[in-house]
Amino acid sequence: MKQLRVRTLAGLFVVAGLLSWAAARLWNSVGTLPRVPLAAPIVLAVIAVVLLATAISLRARLRAQRERRPGAKGVEPLMAARAVVFGQASALVAALVSGMYGGVGVFLLEFLDLPERRDQAYYAGFSVITGIGVIAAAFFLERVCKLPENGDDDSPGAAAA
Repeated sequence: MKQLRVRTLAGLFVVAGLLSWAAARLWNSVGTLPRVPLAAPIVLAVIAVVLLATAISLRARLRAQRERRPGAKGVEPLMAARAVVFGQASALVAALVSGMYGGVGVFLLEFLDLPERRDQAYYAGFSVITGIGVIAAAFFLERVCKLPENGDDDSPGAAAA
């Protein structure tokens, strides 16, 4: 499984930001710009918390498995792979969503004197911040589930891999 790359996520963020900034300018010139939902940063924050909780749980279970503690549950490789895929997919979506709201937020900076638009700019900014939190949590989860590169895994079949 390939690791997430910062430049891929940054590229998605920038492209989504530029496209949404241009779309916001166009939409505002022909009609009323749709509102930025308050739910966006809340949902992104919940995803970040779930990813972080998953990473912390897996890290504890992997540590117990490595130390061969009695009664340790351990982590099945498929479960770790699914967690990493969940984290990577969440990071990609967060880069797109936070980039989109970032572009709209930059557009709204022109209208900070209007209270309604100011609130929308804040929601967009919070969406960017929580999107970065999702990405950080996904990188942490990926790091927790990464296989050791130096071959110190003593599980049966590790030498065959």
